[in-house]
Amino acid sequence: MQELKSLIRDIPDFPKPGIIFKDITPLLHKPWAFQKIVDYIGNRYIGLGVDIVAGIESRGFILASALAYKIGAGLAIIRKPGKLPYKTISATYTLEYGEDKIEVHEDAIQKGMKVVLIDDVLATGGTMSAAIDLVEKLGGNIVSVDFLLELTFLNGRKKITDRGYPVFSLIKF
Repeated sequence: MQELKSLIRDIPDFPKPGIIFKDITPLLHKPWAFQKIVDYIGNRYIGLGVDIVAGIESRGFILASALAYKIGAGLAIIRKPGKLPYKTISATYTLEYGEDKIEVHEDAIQKGMKVVLIDDVLATGGTMSAAIDLVEKLGGNIVSVDFLLELTFLNGRKKITDRGYPVFSLIKF
């Protein structure tokens, strides 16, 4: 894991001053690293009958599509408002400077489907908490909530585990 962690690049003052952005693109540039990521996460779900992997815009799509392929599941995409062409449901979440919203097609997840939610980074947990709301509204059964990396000092995990869902993070900072 340390080898993967060493490939994550820190970008100071992005997207605003005082923030150190964790850039995962160097992991994606290296075929062996991307394969390890997908294998480490995906091997957890082989044989569990996961129906759908749901990824959150936008880097979550990269992970979700590869994971869905690896485990033989379908793919659902969760996007910012106005980006999906069919009927959607939405959930709102709080940011430090206001609110935002995400959406999913109303037929992306059927009642009773086993769902893995995945995104690139767990920070405060707000976006993923809204994604959980969407899956619950559609009647999906969340198997796990997964992240490539977790910023532990922001305590976002608690927001998810307090709702009763397991969290898996491959790399922690």
